[in-house]
Amino acid sequence: MRAPIRPTPIKRLIGPLALVAAAALSGCATLPPGSDYPKTYSTAFDHPAETRLGRQFADARAQHGTDSGFRLIAAGAEAFLIRMEMINAAERSLDLQYYIFHGDETGRLLTAAVLHAADRGVRVRILVDDAETAPGDEQITALAAHQTIELRIFNPFAYRGHSEFVRGLEFTFDAPRLDYRMHNKLLVVDGALALVGGRNIGDQYFQMDPQSQFADDDVFAAGPVVGQLSATFDDYWNSVMSIPVQALAGREVLHPAVLEEHREALNQESQQAKAANIDYMKRVTEGEPFNGLLSGRLPLVWARAQVLCDSPDKKKVESGTMVGNLMRREVVDAMKQVQSELLMVSPYLVPGDDWMRLLTQLRGRNVQIRALTNSLESSIELIAHAGYMHYRIPLLEQGAELFEIRSLLGNPRGSGETRSIAQYGNFALHAKLFVFDRQRVFIGSMNFDQRSMHLNTELGLLIDSPAIAQQVATRFAAMTQPANAYKVTLRKDSIDNRPRLAWTTRENGADVTYQSEPARSSWQRFEAGFLSTLPVDDEL
Repeated sequence: MRAPIRPTPIKRLIGPLALVAAAALSGCATLPPGSDYPKTYSTAFDHPAETRLGRQFADARAQHGTDSGFRLIAAGAEAFLIRMEMINAAERSLDLQYYIFHGDETGRLLTAAVLHAADRGVRVRILVDDAETAPGDEQITALAAHQTIELRIFNPFAYRGHSEFVRGLEFTFDAPRLDYRMHNKLLVVDGALALVGGRNIGDQYFQMDPQSQFADDDVFAAGPVVGQLSATFDDYWNSVMSIPVQALAGREVLHPAVLEEHREALNQESQQAKAANIDYMKRVTEGEPFNGLLSGRLPLVWARAQVLCDSPDKKKVESGTMVGNLMRREVVDAMKQVQSELLMVSPYLVPGDDWMRLLTQLRGRNVQIRALTNSLESSIELIAHAGYMHYRIPLLEQGAELFEIRSLLGNPRGSGETRSIAQYGNFALHAKLFVFDRQRVFIGSMNFDQRSMHLNTELGLLIDSPAIAQQVATRFAAMTQPANAYKVTLRKDSIDNRPRLAWTTRENGADVTYQSEPARSSWQRFEAGFLSTLPVDDEL
């Protein structure tokens, strides 16, 4: 299993400086390299009834009219298995759209499954962002040599190597363009079934890597909403920002001989794969949990839902130079309608002035606000945590409740990870969920931060279902119990009477309160404090 990429000293230095440069630079963004490369316009497969999967859910669709069927996928292992099984079941089409598609063990197993689907004649379209590309991720490029697979890169870097120094320099000098990223996550099979949520492709996201595990959620979907999700994929696929990989990679990389070598390596790895001491390939052949969804043994919740998606040209919509979709508008509307309770789960919590005003208005109507985010010790992005630090006291002074997830869970039940993985103490939050009055749920890729609001494109579902809302609320309760999270509260400083923070949790069966922010080290605490002085909130 490949260890996660750790930031080098150069990356730690260039990252914050590049963010400052991006915040300072202005002007029109340029088009990405390869924009003039010829590409074919295409649309999603829209005859699901011609496939086995489409026929499987035809009766249920007819019974529920315009409603769609949903099931939450919280456990990391199940999220991996259901992707493998959905891909293996494809007959006509596969559309994959991800911010990150790592070339680690699970990434390569999914790559092999996609390749086998293409060998069966399935048309495959893969769209990936280029911001977080790590060494080894380029393995997916070889698939473009297959006659039924197309691969496009959203807003690519000109430099195709992995030197963080060179990528950092390019970002600094082309920040208006490269700061704009596609953060969407979507899998659509045969136009009949979809998987949407917060997970990228990689061991961390499927909670299989002892060195790093992310708590996340997907929602499995069937019914009319799948066609709407496919339409968003088409918009991005045909966007001027989506560049055919042939425009970026050398001919030798896309040679059929390279594909055959890659196929052989993937097949060998698939036979030997055993992530986190569990034989996942054996479980794939057993077909669970997917068979349970197909048979009805794992029932779907049928409800009305709205697809929320930013336009591919979100920057132009933001600037007012074109008309398009900004999904935060629908999220704002949903929040404004809340009467009693708002639950928020976000790995990054950087509200900014506008969202703070909205939360203040909700508190003015006595709406209970409870938020779960990462603690410093579990932080995925230190710079984002540094931005969040500015908002804790104002939120608490308004009466909001704040919980910060611990890196070592006292009770992993409900966290999505196995006990064997939980013992390593490398847990972090990556899910993006909102529950409105326990009647409606948002699930998708959008964090509660300025980057998701203004710089990244995002995708999600707003589902009108008390049943699903209660499921998410139950998961929220499990994650925020004292053994799993710090409850952040205010205290008065004994010297200057100023408000200070305290962190209360439960360790070894006893309640413990920390006066200093829990961290993995004093150095991590110092780094976060230093980064909090940088003027980069709009980038977070």
